[in-house]
Amino acid sequence: MTEPAIREAILAQAATHGPEKSFTPEDVARSVTSENWQSLLTRIRREATLLAREGSIDILRKGKPADPEAEIRGVIRLRARA
Repeated sequence: MTEPAIREAILAQAATHGPEKSFTPEDVARSVTSENWQSLLTRIRREATLLAREGSIDILRKGKPADPEAEIRGVIRLRARA
């Protein structure tokens, strides 16, 4: 799976859920493959960070937008930027 394909999968999930609903990196991984999806999580988080820096999506930490310029640890959710 290439990085552009991962970006497209994230943006597709964001378009489906809209800015009102968030989704997880796991949702993105499962949408592109049913086997060994866990191996994609690091790459999905990296691409999500780039998309957040570009202003396409928000990365949520504890329900609030996280700064994509800072290191984001722990459980995150993603959502389309309003």
